[in-house]
Amino acid sequence: MKSHRFAMAGLAVVVVVLLSASFASAQKSFTIEQVLSYAFPSELVSAKKADRIAWFEAERGLRNVYTAAAPNFKPVCVTDFKQDDGKELTGLRISDDGSVIVFVRGQGTNREGWIANPSSEPSGGHQEIWAAGTRRGKPTKLADGTGPALSPNGKWVLFVRDGQIYEAPVNLTGKPGGAVSDEPLIKAWGRNGGPRWSPDSRKVAFVSNRQDHSLIAVYDHEKRQLTYLSPSTDRDTSPTWSPDGKQIAFIRRPGATFAQAAATAQQQAAVQGRGVSVGRGGTQPAPGRQGQAAQGGQKMASGAGFQQATFPGGHTLEIWVADVETGQAHEVWRHLLNDPTFGPNNSIDWQGKSLLFQLERNNWRHYYSLPAVGGENVTPVNLTPGEGEAEFIGLSSDGAYLYYSTNVGDIDRRHLWKTSTSGGTPVQLTQGSGIETTPAVLASGDKVACFYADAKQPMSVAVVPANGGKANIISRKLPAEFPFDAQVVPEQVILTAEDGLKFHNQLFVPKDIKPGERRPAIIFTHGGPGRQMLLGYQYMYFYHMAYAMNQYFANKGYVVMSVNYRSGIGYGREFRMAPNSGRSGSAEYQDLVAAGRYLQSRPDVDPKRIGLYGLSYGGLMTAMGLSRNSDMFAAGVDIAGVHLWGNSLDLENTAFKASSISTIDKWTSPVLLVQGDDDRNVAFWQTVGLVNLLRVRNVHYELMVFPDEVHDFLVFQRWLKTFNAADDFFARFLKK
Repeated sequence: MKSHRFAMAGLAVVVVVLLSASFASAQKSFTIEQVLSYAFPSELVSAKKADRIAWFEAERGLRNVYTAAAPNFKPVCVTDFKQDDGKELTGLRISDDGSVIVFVRGQGTNREGWIANPSSEPSGGHQEIWAAGTRRGKPTKLADGTGPALSPNGKWVLFVRDGQIYEAPVNLTGKPGGAVSDEPLIKAWGRNGGPRWSPDSRKVAFVSNRQDHSLIAVYDHEKRQLTYLSPSTDRDTSPTWSPDGKQIAFIRRPGATFAQAAATAQQQAAVQGRGVSVGRGGTQPAPGRQGQAAQGGQKMASGAGFQQATFPGGHTLEIWVADVETGQAHEVWRHLLNDPTFGPNNSIDWQGKSLLFQLERNNWRHYYSLPAVGGENVTPVNLTPGEGEAEFIGLSSDGAYLYYSTNVGDIDRRHLWKTSTSGGTPVQLTQGSGIETTPAVLASGDKVACFYADAKQPMSVAVVPANGGKANIISRKLPAEFPFDAQVVPEQVILTAEDGLKFHNQLFVPKDIKPGERRPAIIFTHGGPGRQMLLGYQYMYFYHMAYAMNQYFANKGYVVMSVNYRSGIGYGREFRMAPNSGRSGSAEYQDLVAAGRYLQSRPDVDPKRIGLYGLSYGGLMTAMGLSRNSDMFAAGVDIAGVHLWGNSLDLENTAFKASSISTIDKWTSPVLLVQGDDDRNVAFWQTVGLVNLLRVRNVHYELMVFPDEVHDFLVFQRWLKTFNAADDFFARFLKK
């Protein structure tokens, strides 16, 4: 009898192995390493006076700078960083003639002033300003700092260190150091940052944050003179130069309210008592915009203060234009108090005779223009109309045309459009199944560079005719091992939640499913929640990987669904600001349940084998699914999720009820928890606390902690470890 039981057990093992193998037998299988073998591009820029572009690439953890020029646009690597050390590249700038680029290497500080050190180097982390020539010279570290501003002539770079502005000559010798002074170029009270050069490289505008108000200042290089533009008690930000360099436009908001000022003073007193810095190497965030959900949702000062404080006449925001020589300024436009359409926008562009900025009217974010001279009855003109969001923009060198990417007419993709900055009818440049973002217009005006992707093609650099046409990919070829043909084309699925709200999803169905066969399923939920997954490779680093992992899981035999739940972007303000979402009642959970029920109803899904995974808010959604409906969701991978909104443990508190731990006693499904302990977005205690609760209830959990790693892991090998662990976890708890 004993030997018979052993034989039956052995037979069962053989059956499981054969069934697992059959999932991939009818389609070409690939590994996680293979599907993540692409080079991910970011921060595409173009020169104003030469047909040259530059961008970053991250290839299996190796981050470098590439450039390409007309006519053949062959990519050339101008740096030589050869280690997966987690040193992020950001802040890419290019000179007007395209001969020089500058960038930042290394991530910034956390709330204790600690620079990220994900590779745990004994010497600590560093944030450095680098320069490189696109045609000659060697990549050179210029100084420690952040926020680089390259002069249009390519000779000087401004940067920020400890809240002051420094200057360094562009050095392309390959030898660090040089004539970088230990003293700031401009030493002024407050935290100073955001420097912007005048078009002739002779003057610099910057923001001086004075805690309860902020000023726009202009530094004259030749005269060694500092001029403040119409100083007041207000919070002035976002200086932008006129094309002739004689004027500056800026945004003016009311200064701090009494409540904000008191909260800021209390925060600073507490910080000074701990002996740490509140700065992030640049301009200090304004009161009311600090301490968001990064620390479990607690705010140091209410963001509503900006709405409560108003100018005379009942408006909360103004655009002003100042004369650079005299410092005198005048208002050109007011934003009404009861019109919540300007949102958090903090940038304006001066092109020709017009000022360009973003508004959210009629449910959609679009770019508007108004005459720089202003006027009593001036009304902003919508340059990018339509049912969709205008997202990334690029401007022609003469300022005559605005190029933008939008999902107008193709809600789950992005395409390029073009319009006159003075107004007119927009022209669509690209269409079809591709995804085009981040337009960078060439100086000659006959082409526009962009990022291109589709359902099987990872994000790549491409060039499109300025009057429209096919995107011509110029990026290096994909590695031979990349599984281009083995991927599937996701289907658009629109579902309706219990309360009647419709939401969009992408469904990945394995190629080899046979009639009557039921497979395990996995639901992916994005983070943010201000994100949107697309019908192709997404344009952000983690979500690009997540799309690849959805392809991988489908290749492994799972039916995969990516859920664009309410409060995400891409579907308008009403969807993004859906009532009772987040800490106000977690209404978005209805969308996850509707997706789960949809999968359960499919004839190709085993209703008892559905898993969840996601990062950040996606981790939050995963935890909610497991704590509220372990009967529906059999396993989950929670990466850096939020498990308690705010700090209240009051059982009747709305935020507590919206948290996953409020229903922790219903959590029975196994979970894999992953987080870096230098997370700057979600406090690490969110995972610490959850682990303690799961232990007490004997819920099966598995744990991966990465010391010194941040929220969106900077070391590529950490992602490989995480995704391979998730693959193994789902195989054990969903397949078998």
